[in-house]
Amino acid sequence: MNILDKIIADKRIEVDLKKSLIPVHYFERMPFYERKTISLTKKLRGSDTGIIAEFKRRSPSKSIINDTSAVDDVAIGYEFAGVCGMSILTDEIYFGGTLDDLITARQSCKLPLLRKEFIIDEYQIYEAKAFGADTILLIAAILTKAEIKHFSELAKSLKLDVLLEVHNEDEIHGSIMPSLDMIGVNNRNLKSFEVNLDISKQLSSLIPDDFVKISESGISSVEAIKELQLFGFKGFLIGENFMKTEDAGESAKQFIKDLKR
Repeated sequence: MNILDKIIADKRIEVDLKKSLIPVHYFERMPFYERKTISLTKKLRGSDTGIIAEFKRRSPSKSIINDTSAVDDVAIGYEFAGVCGMSILTDEIYFGGTLDDLITARQSCKLPLLRKEFIIDEYQIYEAKAFGADTILLIAAILTKAEIKHFSELAKSLKLDVLLEVHNEDEIHGSIMPSLDMIGVNNRNLKSFEVNLDISKQLSSLIPDDFVKISESGISSVEAIKELQLFGFKGFLIGENFMKTEDAGESAKQFIKDLKR
């Protein structure tokens, strides 16, 4: 089994356990369930920088990235830095994230929040809504076309934006549909965890302009973003580059300042 297969196998066990303990109707009574969501898609369309800054403690490829920064401090820092949105990893086993991180970030800032998760069940979409997310991530590599359609349409009915992550040409051709808002090209191979920014460049022309194009993973320089903007990318997901510093918010602020020069 590769890393992705292990993550999904563990995720199925985790979701099944949660479903047996907490029914969906419980989420509908949570305070954030009825809140008006903030569109990440609209924020990105109106931005000239397009930074989506991530809160990330660790990853399978890099182990611990930052286990000292508090999510509320980082959320406030990112908002002050002027990012377009914030991505919150909620997978605990492999990334050290929790749903508490999502709800804490929601209480700490007014940024659109992306729940970064391996979604394999509609249960997780109701959960995302209840814990304060504005956008969900769907990963083409782990879902069928029918699942992408069902999950994205459910998310839209809950007023959540949908970011579909792709890695290759087949995933683009097999997954594009009107219920998506953004298409994210992950420059990291989820099976080997190797990173190559050329993947975004190679796939950019295959993504229809109806969708906001986002480049994810391995972006660490202003030059890389300026180059990717020439290929039509409006959003740039950056986590490790900010989180590996002592002050992620300050790091993001300086990065955006440099990008605007």
